[in-house]
Amino acid sequence: MSSTDRRTFLRSVGAGALGATVYALDGAAQPRAGRQKRPNLLLLMTDQHRSDCLGCAGNSIIRTPNLDRIAANGVRFRRAYTSTPSCTPARSALLTGLAPWHHGMLGYGRVAEHYPVEMPRALRDAGYWTFGIGKMHWFPQRTLHGFHGTLLDESGRAESPGFVSDYRRWFKSQAPDKDPDATGIDWNDYRARVYQLPEELHPTMWMGNEATAFIEAYDKPEPFYLKVSFARPHSPYDPPQRFWNLYRTEDMPAPVVGDWAARHAEHADPPPPGLAQGDLGVKTAQEARHGYYASVTFIDEQIGRILDALARNGLDKNTLILFIADHGDMLGDHHLWRKTYPYESSAGIPMLLQWPEGYPAAVERGSVLEQPVEIRDVFPTFMDAAGQPIPEGIDGRSLLGLVRGETDWRPYLDLEHATCYFEWNNWNALTDGRWKYVWFAPEGREQLFDLDADPHELRNLAEDPAHAAMLATWRERMVAHFAERGPEFVQDGKLVAGRKKILYSPLFPEA
Repeated sequence: MSSTDRRTFLRSVGAGALGATVYALDGAAQPRAGRQKRPNLLLLMTDQHRSDCLGCAGNSIIRTPNLDRIAANGVRFRRAYTSTPSCTPARSALLTGLAPWHHGMLGYGRVAEHYPVEMPRALRDAGYWTFGIGKMHWFPQRTLHGFHGTLLDESGRAESPGFVSDYRRWFKSQAPDKDPDATGIDWNDYRARVYQLPEELHPTMWMGNEATAFIEAYDKPEPFYLKVSFARPHSPYDPPQRFWNLYRTEDMPAPVVGDWAARHAEHADPPPPGLAQGDLGVKTAQEARHGYYASVTFIDEQIGRILDALARNGLDKNTLILFIADHGDMLGDHHLWRKTYPYESSAGIPMLLQWPEGYPAAVERGSVLEQPVEIRDVFPTFMDAAGQPIPEGIDGRSLLGLVRGETDWRPYLDLEHATCYFEWNNWNALTDGRWKYVWFAPEGREQLFDLDADPHELRNLAEDPAHAAMLATWRERMVAHFAERGPEFVQDGKLVAGRKKILYSPLFPEA
């Protein structure tokens, strides 16, 4: 680490970590493997990253060699989901290890300031040094939830009085005469454009710099829990020119459109930057995907730098690495944009797990696992890796149980989102990874998809008499799932249609 890098790291920690200890930086970095037996815990997270946008997932166009390297050295979960596919409820699940009804966020709102049990606090109490870098999306924005410190990039979001993110402070120190939003596209835009400033100023590069600086500087006796949460590939789709040039718009996959999706085709003319539905044509969707794919590859390069820093400092063999996203991105599939929908492009996420050397694994590295997993499983996984009991009442399960070859797993997952964008977009779903059942309460409308035969959800089998028995089975499971919720959801053993928006359950800590 150069003296310039040391000064940058010290300056950023001093600016943003709110009392976190400044790490000793004197002397050359020395290998530190074996200093403590418990593994370090590294959570790598992207924002709005589709499950199919990984090379290791069979995507032959996108370039993700470093994420593929994690999959090759660990496992990929093919049926990974986010139960409530928008930013804040997903992060509530990550904090608590709970299902939506139990952490209380049924849609997009503000994460509670404090939960009875929180992952960073639990790991801190277990003797870990806990640090978060990037997008947390909490309120108040300097809330720590048990982290010793954070360095924040909140995509220009300033919700707390006087809040300025650590990235924006750093940007101003580096380019006082520049505008960090000079590229000129919206935070929820469907358009893509090359980043208009030097790539060294891009928040994705800042994230890579801060994460590698943390690893290079870390010299504490405690194992660390480090969360690195990138704000991209969430729009704006604004990769630097170097990454834009890796792809061609005409090579991007066209959006998939189900035989049930015509209702989503209409849109305002001209379409607003933050539209959530509308048939904008194949070329427009391909242009968006061009910027999106390039943004993913930019992140992948930074993840490679982080992995290399672990290896360079002798930490790679005793670090458990888990890669997730908070939700996906429709990118025009079924004439829908952004997130909050029950479909694979929105609710499906990439999830990769690499365990340390010597772990008693019963599966081979490079395997693909089929069990339905979810963001709520991160908390118990990390507690398991730390040798700590999993807190009572947690809905998640340790993914390491699957690595050890345990066969007792949940039969299916619950998904949902309260009303967002449109009155009809208020739904609950269940999936076992093979079948997906969706209930739209406002209209009393159902969908049923066979994900093995129809992975792009092109055909709604709820209207097929040949699948009436399967539909009834999943409807009964939804009735059972709603049993704890009361008469607004189920009455006399039947699903209740016409339900209005319920954003927070009675179990939300600030209800």
